Order: sequence, then C-alpha cells, then structure tokens
Amino acid sequence: MKGFYRSKYTLDGQERYGAVTQFEATDARRAFPCWDEPAVKASFDVTLVVPKDKVALSNMPVVNDSPLEGSTDWRVVQYDKTPIMSTYLLAFVVGEYDFVEAKDSDGVLIRVYTPVGKKEQGNFALEVAVKTLPFYKKYFKIAYPLPKMDLIAIADFAAGAMENWGLVTYRETALLIDPKNSSSAAKQWVALVVGHELAHQWFGNLVTMEWWTHLWLNEGFASFIEYLCVDHVFPEYDIWTQFVTNDLNRALDLDALNNSHPIEVAVGHPAEVDEIFDIISYSKGASVIRMLHDYIGDDSFRKGLHNYLNKFAYKNAFTEDLWEALAEASGKPVAKVMGVWTQKMGYPAIKVSEKQDGKNRVLTLEQEKFSADGKVSGDGLWMTPISISTSTSSGKAVKKVLLEKKTMTVTVENVKPNEWVKLNPGLVGLYRTRYSSNMLDKLLPAIKDKTIPPRDRLGLENDLFALSRAGETSAVDVLKVVEAFSGEDNYTVWSDLHSNLSELAGMLQYTDFYDDFKAFGRKLFKPIAEKLGWDPKEGESHLDAMLRGLVMGRLGGYGEQSTVEVARKRFEVHANGSSQLPADLRSAVYRTVLSNGGEQEFETLLKLFRAADLHEEKERIMRSLGAVKDEHLIQKVLEFSLSDEIRSQDTPFVIGGTCGSKVGRELAWKFVQDKWSVLHDRYKGGFLLARLIKSTTESFVTDDKAKEIEAFFKENPAPAAERTIQQSLENIQLSKTWLQRDQDAIKKFLKG
Repeated sequence: MKGFYRSKYTLDGQERYGAVTQFEATDARRAFPCWDEPAVKASFDVTLVVPKDKVALSNMPVVNDSPLEGSTDWRVVQYDKTPIMSTYLLAFVVGEYDFVEAKDSDGVLIRVYTPVGKKEQGNFALEVAVKTLPFYKKYFKIAYPLPKMDLIAIADFAAGAMENWGLVTYRETALLIDPKNSSSAAKQWVALVVGHELAHQWFGNLVTMEWWTHLWLNEGFASFIEYLCVDHVFPEYDIWTQFVTNDLNRALDLDALNNSHPIEVAVGHPAEVDEIFDIISYSKGASVIRMLHDYIGDDSFRKGLHNYLNKFAYKNAFTEDLWEALAEASGKPVAKVMGVWTQKMGYPAIKVSEKQDGKNRVLTLEQEKFSADGKVSGDGLWMTPISISTSTSSGKAVKKVLLEKKTMTVTVENVKPNEWVKLNPGLVGLYRTRYSSNMLDKLLPAIKDKTIPPRDRLGLENDLFALSRAGETSAVDVLKVVEAFSGEDNYTVWSDLHSNLSELAGMLQYTDFYDDFKAFGRKLFKPIAEKLGWDPKEGESHLDAMLRGLVMGRLGGYGEQSTVEVARKRFEVHANGSSQLPADLRSAVYRTVLSNGGEQEFETLLKLFRAADLHEEKERIMRSLGAVKDEHLIQKVLEFSLSDEIRSQDTPFVIGGTCGSKVGRELAWKFVQDKWSVLHDRYKGGFLLARLIKSTTESFVTDDKAKEIEAFFKENPAPAAERTIQQSLENIQLSKTWLQRDQDAIKKFLKG
C-alpha cells in the first residue's frame, strides 16, 4: 500500500479495483521520477488517462476532461497547476465513488467521497470539515489556499489517513459514519482524524519541515490542534480530558523506557523514517506543544503561529524557526525552555513535600529523570513549567513557576493546614508527580467526593501505577487508592483506570490468584454498571454512552455472571435480527459472549461479520474474535487473519486481538514465527509490522520468553521495527520484575 497502488473493493457483489496513491514518506519515486525530499518543492501539472466511467481526482480541480483520441473507453483529465509543494503531498485516485458536498462559510467547495450507494455515511465528516476549515482560517489568520477540499474513503489503506493537499485519503473507518450502526467512539474518532488532516493543510503542507528529523513539527502540532478543533465543534465530548489518556499518558509510558528516543531524531536513510511515525512524534510532540501553549498563553501562541506560517508559506522550516516566532510573540525564552524537551529523551518526575508556615504552605520541589525501571540515570534537568492548585481553586492554577534547577522552594499563600495542594492541574505539564505520603493522604478524600476535577483524579492514579511499576510505591497501595474510585462517574477516568488494571491483569494471569483479581474488578465496576444500566437513557451524554460500553465490557471480561447472562440474551436477539444492539454496546457484548462461550457463538459472530456491509462493524467483530478461550478457536482466529476475508491493513489487529489471554499470547507469538515470511514480506518497512510485533511480544513476563524473542529477531531481522523489538524486551523485563517484587503482597491484599 505504497506509491501508486491498486485497491480492491466490492460493488454489486463483484470485486473491482481502483487506483490510489500513498507517497509519504518516500514513495512518490515509485510513481514518477522526482527529487523525493520534503525540501525540494515544485508545482505539479497532473494529467490522468482513465476509464471513461471512473471518478478521477487529484489535488486540484479539473480544468479539462475530454475523450482520449481514437478511444471510446478512455478519457483524458487535466488538473489545475498545484501550489509549490513537496512530492509526498501529491495524490491521485481513480475508482467508483459517490459523494456529498457543501461549501464552507468562505465558499470553499468540500466533498466527501464514499463507496457507491453509501453517500449518507459521508455526512458526518462533511459537517465536521465544513466547520473545521473556517475554524483554522480564523485561528491561523490565513485562508485555506486551495479552491477545493476532497476527503475520500479508500478500501485498502495502511495508515489512518493522509493529508495530501486538497485530496485527503482515509481508511473507511476514519471517515464514514452510519447513523444507525456507528458508535459514539467511531464518531469521535472521525472528528479527530478529520481535524488532524485538515490542520496539516497549513501545518505541513503550506509550511513543511525541512527534513524528516523535524517530522514532529507536522505530526505533533496536528495531534495537538485536532483537539482544539474538536473541542470547538463538539464541546460535549470533553475532548481535552480524553487527550490526557489518548496522548499524554501513552507518551509518558513509552518515554519512560530506556529504548525510547528524543522527539527530534536524526534521519539518514529513507528506511529510518517509518519508525519515527510513533507515539513520541505524535503524542509526546502534541503534549509538548500543549505545555508550550499553556506556558505562553493562547493569544501569544496564535500570533506566533500566524507569523511563522506567513514567513515560511510555500517553504520549509526547522523546529528552531517555530520557537523563534513564538518567542517573538510572547516575549518568553521559548527556545531555551523547549529545546531540551525535543532534543532529549525522557521527562522528569517532580518530587514534592510540604510544610505549613503560618497561613502559607511551603513546597519543596525536586526533579530527576523518571525511568520505568526506577533507576536514576543521566542528566535529570529540564526547564519545567510548574502549575499549582489548592482545595479552594477549583482546579485552576494559583501559582506558576519555571523549575530550572534540581530543586526549588515555592510558597503558596493562604492555604489552611487541612487543605490540599496539588501540582499540575489539568495535567498540562509533561511530568510525573511523586507526592509525600501526607500530601497524598489529603488528596484521597477529594478523589472519593470528586472535588478534584476529572483530569486531576485521572493523573493521580496514573502516576501511582507508573511509580508502582518502577518500584517506587507498592502495588497494594495503588490498589487501595483504586478503591477510592468506586463512586467515579467520568468516562475518561474509568478508561484510564481500565487501561492500568488491564496491564496489571496481563501479569497476574501468570499467578494462581488471577480469579481473586477478577473478583476485585467485579466489585469495583459493579456500582457504576448498576447506575448506568444496559439501556441508553433519553438525553444522556455522548460520554455516558461510551462509558456504558466500557463498563459492561469490563464486567463481562471479569466474568460477572448477571452481565454475562444479559449479554447472551441481547446477543441472541441481535444475531437473529429481532432486536438490534446499540452500536455503543456491540464490542462489549461480542467480547463477553465469546470469552464466556464456545464454537456456536464464534460461528454466529463470523456470520454477522460476513453479512456486515459497514467496515466499522466488520472491524468491531474482527477485533473481538480473539476473546475466545478455546485453543482451537484461537487458532481459527489466527488463520482467519490471513484469509481473503481480512484486508491486509486489518490483519495485525485480528492477530493482536488474541493476545489478551495467556494462551492466546502464546499461540499468537507462535503464529507470527510460523508465518514470518508471509507477514514480513507483506509489511516490511512499514509501521504495521511494528504494531504486529508490539502486540504479540510485549506482554510476556519471563526471561525465557524474552530470550526466545531476541533470538528469533536475531535470525529474522526487522530493521524498521528494531526499536519496537527492544521496547518489547524491556517491557517484559519490567513486568517480570514488578510481578516478582509485588505478587505476594497483592495476593495477600486480594485474598484479605
């Protein structure tokens, strides 16, 4: 799925083929001779000779469309000259499509192209795009420079989407929304991806990074501003709280490893580019930009961006050029503060203790590099913007300081002895916080009564899990804090708790008390499940719909009997067509009936898969299949992943879906080894190979398994995934150490 390639789709029961491009990072050269580097910009005159009955699109509008001389079956389509741009942004698509269209408030024609007969599935993305282009124009104070914007759903597509200027290509699941069969999570995902790709039309396309070392400038920035955009269009999504789980916490987890990398990575060879399209470039990049936005303020941020985009329009830029523009706009030492964040791997942990001084609270702050293994290594100094909130400040910062040295003291005025003080309100700072025990004790009641805002509740438990994994606090102490969340009602807080508990569950599967952990999970999730109920309530929020699916899915996974029984009944009537399951509950129900069922449930779900016309539903089913427990069924799922029924881009996720259980993990890893030549040939040099390796290797917990994985990749090198392999080996070591250190205490706690 690189260069100019063919994409298979089905129309009227027949297999058809279209043609599509994917040139980023270095594959324009596969389609035509060129200097295929971001800094070598040119304008392009595109002419396509295409079958007369096919839709043919490129970056610019059509200027001439006429029959091919001497042919009744072909036509010649000429497009307007493009602006000056990089080769990787050129695009052309030929196939059969329907479309919906509208003009935005500035008169730009926007079209969303869908598979034939499904144009209503383009309406949601169209609504988002029509609001997004004017939002960015207003934010950057620069108009969208092209006369049209096309968004198109591609059947076979490796990435989520690609920001080709004026012709953005998407996976079907990142663009199409079926009003009856799409989940709230799917709608939110489409909104974020559309926001991300349209941000690139300015940041990446109008101004492009000089070289791939500065890739993060494109991706980190778009990953930040997509949230600004979605927050503007859909304030009810509370999307900035979800940013903390989706981006900040994922970045913190990966960047604590010894096998992470700085945001800016020297890239020598094109083969090295794909490996840096990762969580560090996207999510840490976005988190650094968010911290900077908070540090200099929104007005200075907007002004600096406008000046930067104006100065470098149709040109290329370095990271330092952005720092200079933002420093000029804000009067703050942006390059001095931010340079360390992009050029150095890792981030700090801030150790904080307090003492009362009359009416004031005096805090002592100390920073050191946070490492997932708990070892202090290397230079632990960052220039870290620190915000501080108190019991009475409603989650707002009452004090802001810049921590430049190893330690500093800060006085917070007018804090009573019984009041709490908290660092990093809103979790804008890119650091972990290690509170003294008396500070943490004051914060716990505020978790229970929810007087701490959701982002801050989430941050407290997430930091504690990370500190426990690093051996800096006991897992039992963390589980005691988790119990304080039994009255929690926020979707994103539960989502983060679920992620952390799932990581712990993956390790405890290798013990003799995993059933006790599941009982702990049932007790924790039961109150919120009873509060929500199975049926959507009139006027409930988007987030409640997502929370119901999460909670019921968790209880089903923990084997809660009444949940399993209801899921079976609802699945039965859904499968026989007499009552359709709400889309928000389908993943939870599918996984519950599979993990508590057998061959019959598996075959029924396969029938639903084959009957589904919406790729989102197919993907929902294929990602659920791996929840089966019987070995022969897990093996069936693995074989199915390489069948003609699964698109190449989806295979890694079907295989990854089997890795949630101990048995599934073993079988999936064996399957990857047995089918290595097929899988490697299919995905080599692309990020899907790295995802496949990560999902099938990182959750083991023994030295023997680590040695086996290391030996396999020594014999079967995968250069584009080398860093991922090292990260998996490191994660195995971390899990092994955590389990050995804490399992006796966890067992005693759970059985008590």
